[in-house]
Amino acid sequence: MDERELLVLGLLMTQSQHGYKINEFIENNLGRVSDMKKATAYSILKRLNQKGYVDVTIEQEGNRPPRQIYTITSSGEEQFKLLLRATLSGLDNVTPSGDIGLMFIDHLSTQEAIELMELKLQKVEQLITSLSAVPRHGQRTGIDLSIKHRITLLESEKSWLSNLIIEMNK
Repeated sequence: MDERELLVLGLLMTQSQHGYKINEFIENNLGRVSDMKKATAYSILKRLNQKGYVDVTIEQEGNRPPRQIYTITSSGEEQFKLLLRATLSGLDNVTPSGDIGLMFIDHLSTQEAIELMELKLQKVEQLITSLSAVPRHGQRTGIDLSIKHRITLLESEKSWLSNLIIEMNK
């Protein structure tokens, strides 16, 4: 399942928008929960249009270049709800970043392995601090839930790394 399609369709559920505005919203408001690039958003919009999930109209304002306005269709709304239900009820069994490296950690000296785990712990703590500083969205509680989920997962990683470092130092 493509969560990026869900993201774009979800943004169009609120109102019709042009691609630049969608990208700007993702970058400014969802950068902490999505790493989607501008080119990706445009290719997704094109694909959604080809599938009949969004309609495209051309808008011209004054001397500005024409821009494409994307509007979700009724079949797009149905697809959005299917994707939403699948995402909320689904579970991905993913290998967390670094787990493959852990399998081979014994090929390093204990001291170097500890230093690398401490470095990773610092990065986790920095990301927790950064995400904790994100202003609450109030009405958009779904965004708040997503950030809170990421913080909770990172807190677990922080705890695991801290315990690992203590074990490795014995």
